Amino acid sequence: MAEKQDPEQDTTKAHAFTEPESPETYETFGLNESRLVRRIDLIVLPPVTLVYLLSFLDRSNVGNAKLEGLTDDIKMTGDQYLTGLTLFFIGYVIFEVPCNVVLKLWRPELWLPTLAVVWGIVATLQGVVQNLPGFYLARFFLGVTEAGLFPGIVFYLSMWYKRNERQFRVALFFSAASLAGAFGGILAWGIAHMKGVGGYNGWRWIFILEGLLTVVVGVGAYFAIQPYPTTAKFLTDNERSLIYARLKADSDSTADEGFTWKNVAKTFTDIKVYLYCLGFHTMALPLYTLSLFLPTIIKDLGYTSAQAQLLTVPPYSLAFILTILFAIASERLRIRAPLIITSSSLAILGYILLLSDHTAGVSYLGTFFAAGGIYPSVALVLAWPVNNVSGQTKRAITNAFQISIGILGAVLGTQLYRTETAPRYYLGHSFALGYLGANIIVVSILWYVLNRENGKRDAGQLQASESREWLGDEDPRWKFML
Repeated sequence: MAEKQDPEQDTTKAHAFTEPESPETYETFGLNESRLVRRIDLIVLPPVTLVYLLSFLDRSNVGNAKLEGLTDDIKMTGDQYLTGLTLFFIGYVIFEVPCNVVLKLWRPELWLPTLAVVWGIVATLQGVVQNLPGFYLARFFLGVTEAGLFPGIVFYLSMWYKRNERQFRVALFFSAASLAGAFGGILAWGIAHMKGVGGYNGWRWIFILEGLLTVVVGVGAYFAIQPYPTTAKFLTDNERSLIYARLKADSDSTADEGFTWKNVAKTFTDIKVYLYCLGFHTMALPLYTLSLFLPTIIKDLGYTSAQAQLLTVPPYSLAFILTILFAIASERLRIRAPLIITSSSLAILGYILLLSDHTAGVSYLGTFFAAGGIYPSVALVLAWPVNNVSGQTKRAITNAFQISIGILGAVLGTQLYRTETAPRYYLGHSFALGYLGANIIVVSILWYVLNRENGKRDAGQLQASESREWLGDEDPRWKFML
């Protein structure tokens, strides 16, 4: 439980939101701050990163399964397959915000592992479906059960790290998405050799083995994922005090904020929240179409199914490296918008190559630029509101709302890569190109809005509140990260 403040205490310092108290102040705890942060990184980040890697693997391995006979065995048309992909995102959108409400009311060390175990079971059951309705049902409930994970982890990390530290940590665990793409291709290539084992085709074993892996890791996550700092057992009392002191000087993470619908409503009356949502919406379409259709896109360039599974690995590996590099640059330079614009421009170049040149080599090169540009932009876009939204409930709901609006782009994207447009997929590639251009426009507008808001506060146009109550990101003392 967060420490109660003295009613007579001036809370201006507690919510100054510029720089925290000097490191020398922390020497009173007998601890080194940077060493403590590294310890938190080693204990808090790996479990949630691994769980997120498996979630992205379980949602995107359907593209690998398609190459191994999924559509033929279930006897579904190309349009029916696309409908199954869409149903996942519909379930995801519907349950995104409710899941983060549950997180705010419950405990992360129980909620996040429970999600992993349940969606792992659903992912495993995809491997035994016998007909189209079963496939549809499995995809929908996979979306339902995965819905709370990403926004839940983002909110969870915001309770451990200072504002300027969150960007890199969010990007680091999101980089697991690109790793999932790389591992997914290798795993699918290997598992496909199990064709005939137990009378099952290779695609069934892809779902079964990867789903069971998630269940096992989910059970282990009950022991690995930590609660919030106030009750985490791996911390000493001095370490807990140090975390409290550094967060208190920097953000609202130590506030004892109860859940109220008034705080929920603040999410939906802030224009900046809608811009954060549009920022992800314009990235979700290229992100998910690439992750779902890359094996098929590469196969249609003239490669065999086995070759296509392995050829997905290099573009995702590049995406992983660039995601980390852009995150490091963002943390050190303390900028978001310019790097998002740069990364999205790189992805635009990739789709121009995919659309303009029909040779396999150039088109394959285009997938490198596309993946290498999309993943860093998505990581930066998703971490932006974590830095800028204050008020615990508002931040939790904003994280979920951003994903919900963003995923609507994925819903559209799943209907664009139709078999009749193969192998060039002009419709899908063109939409992805247009969405990336729209992302640059939205990010530029948000950059302007945040900069203007900071300018008003610097100029004193927003008068400091006379109330001792902290007003979240509406407070004149709050500065937005650009």
